[in-house]
Amino acid sequence: MTLGDLSEGFWLVRKRKPVEDAREDLTFRLRRGLQRIMSRSSKLVGQRFNPGDFDVVKVKIDIQGLPTLFQGYRIVQISDIHYGQWISADRLKGVVGLINQQKPDIVAITGDFVSYSGKNVEDLISVLKGIRARDGTVAVLGNHDYWLGAKRIRSILNESKIMELNNDVYTVTREGAALHIAGIDSTTVKKNQLNKVLQKLPSNGPAILLAHEPDFADISAETKRFSLQLSGHSHGGQFVIPKLGTPFRGDGFWKYPLGKYQVGEMIQYTNRGLGTNAFWIRINCAPEITVIDLQSKEKKA
Repeated sequence: MTLGDLSEGFWLVRKRKPVEDAREDLTFRLRRGLQRIMSRSSKLVGQRFNPGDFDVVKVKIDIQGLPTLFQGYRIVQISDIHYGQWISADRLKGVVGLINQQKPDIVAITGDFVSYSGKNVEDLISVLKGIRARDGTVAVLGNHDYWLGAKRIRSILNESKIMELNNDVYTVTREGAALHIAGIDSTTVKKNQLNKVLQKLPSNGPAILLAHEPDFADISAETKRFSLQLSGHSHGGQFVIPKLGTPFRGDGFWKYPLGKYQVGEMIQYTNRGLGTNAFWIRINCAPEITVIDLQSKEKKA
C-alpha cells in the first residue's frame, strides 16, 4: 500500500473490493512484477543489515487494572515485514537481534509477512525462529498474507513457533494474575470476527488487541474491553512531513496511520512497519521496532 498505490491518487485511495483468497488478478500480477523489479534494484544498493536504518521506539502505555505482577511488562511489536524486497534475510536477522536486545516478555507481529511474490518466503522460518521472548511470539495475518495464500503463511508461522491469533485469545499468567492478548483477523479481506474474540475473552483482566488495520480501533474501542490496540498496515505512509504527518492514507488507515492515538478509552498504536510494498522508498519514516512497556493506571473515582 502507501507509495505502491500512488496511481490511485494523492490523499485519496480508491476502495478495493475485498478478496478473501489468494489473488491472481491482473493488478496483483502487475504489482508482483513491479516487486521483482524493485527487488533487483535494491540488490544493486545492497541488502546488508545496518542498525541505523531502523528506529527502536520506546513507548510507555498506561493500562487500567494492570496487575502488579505485570508492571513493566514489555511487548516488542514489529509489523509489515513484506519479506523478499527491501527486507532481505540479512536485514531480518539483524532486526531479530535488535528485538532480542530489548529482552521482551512477548513479541507481537501485526501482519503482512509478505507482499506479492512468494519466492523464498520459507526462508522466514529460520530467521523468525531466532526470536527470544519469555512468553513467546504472537501474530495476526494481514491482507497480503491472504492475497499470497494464508495456508502457506500459516505453515511458515507454525514452523517458526509463532502463535497466530486468528480471532483468538492468548492469556499470559503470573501467579494467578492474567493479561489477555487477543487477535482479530484482517478486516480488508473480511475475516474479522470480533464477536468470536469477545466470546473467548475472559471477563476479568486487562486485554490488548492485535489488529492489522489500525482504523479498526473505532470498532474495538466501542466494546470498552481493550486497553490497547496494536496495528500496522500503513507503513506510516512511507513519507512523513514534519509536524503534519503523512499525506498518504488508504483503506484501513485513513484515521490512524502512525504512532499513538487516544480512541475513546483505548490507546491505538500504529507501527510504521519494517518493509515496504512495491516501492521501497521511505522519507522521514524509518522502519520501526516498537518497545512497549506497560504500567498500571489508577482508576479515577
